[in-house]
Amino acid sequence: MDATPRPARRVAVVGVALADCGRVDEATPYALHAQAARRALTDSGLDRSLIDGLASAGLGTLAPVEVAEYLGLRPRWVDSTAVGGATWEVMAAHAADAIAAGHANAVLLVYGSTARADIRARRRTANLSFGARGPLQFEVPYGHTLIAKYAMAARRHMHQYGTTLEQLAEVAVRARANAALNPEAMFREPITVDEVLDGPMIADPFTKLHCCLRSDGGCAVLLVAEEYVQDCRTAPIWVLGTGEHVSHTTMSEWEDFTVSPAAVSGRLAFERAGIGPGDVDVAEIYDAFTYMTLVTLEDLGFCAKGEGGPFVQEKDRLPVNTDGGGLSACHPGMRGLFLLVEAVRQLRGEAPGLQVRRRDGSLPEVAVASGTGGWFCSSGTVVLGRG
Repeated sequence: MDATPRPARRVAVVGVALADCGRVDEATPYALHAQAARRALTDSGLDRSLIDGLASAGLGTLAPVEVAEYLGLRPRWVDSTAVGGATWEVMAAHAADAIAAGHANAVLLVYGSTARADIRARRRTANLSFGARGPLQFEVPYGHTLIAKYAMAARRHMHQYGTTLEQLAEVAVRARANAALNPEAMFREPITVDEVLDGPMIADPFTKLHCCLRSDGGCAVLLVAEEYVQDCRTAPIWVLGTGEHVSHTTMSEWEDFTVSPAAVSGRLAFERAGIGPGDVDVAEIYDAFTYMTLVTLEDLGFCAKGEGGPFVQEKDRLPVNTDGGGLSACHPGMRGLFLLVEAVRQLRGEAPGLQVRRRDGSLPEVAVASGTGGWFCSSGTVVLGRG
């Protein structure tokens, strides 16, 4: 018997799509899953019979079994990893590994949520609750909500490095400027730093515009092995490297509020891709709150620790969250999959709004998508490239 190991297959993203997003009052989450999946499959040009892997989280008692049944799929490889907003980058890493090893040929990542519509229709009456059992029993009784945890971390960064409210507000202003160019974005009216600062306080130092919006929506991403690329309608976008990391769940166990788990996931992704932050043309970063963007840029290596404030104010800095991000485009819950969709669109030259170009006018060559979950509890980073 030949024991020679098979060479790992290259993995490409060949289909991406959004379901209806923003204000979607008449659809169910299952319907948004199906809509996104159909559109991504159409985008790829492949037949659905090729799909033998499914990754899904956040819906159903037996996710992703219920989603697979609804979509009419019988996958032989599944993943239901749920680590908050970083879920989809972590799932993409798992899917790429499975395809490279020959455990699957084509993996569909799909998500759909009616978070906004559910609140309006009173199908649920509050924001997502993580409960008060386990480690959280030591925090929840004292009003230590998810947003309060991010706010406290932001205050620590401000204290330690002199980061200002105006610099944090600039993140929201830039996101809205990008959204203004995106016809798919939920909020497109320009905003100013003063408008961000003067908004109603949510959790000090975050006013309303420092926080992500709540929307409905869904999206899907299809990854395949290299031998199927020639049958696709679209040019392949290759998975160059991935990384994942979990940090803490109890805030008292977080060693440094100014360092996110992206410091590890990003380093791993770049090492495995064989490139560095300086090679990246566009970055899609999870931005449930403005501080997330700033500190993740530091931790991915785009600027030094403590220099995120001045970096986000630079006019010619790295293009970030080109669709408007969770602060302005859409945020139906675990938004990490939307980062991958936008990164692929940018590399293809198919962005619906702001299309990034290199200095010579050519399309971007490398993009990074970095998701954050919980309250900086988890991170997944994916480096994508055209070559």
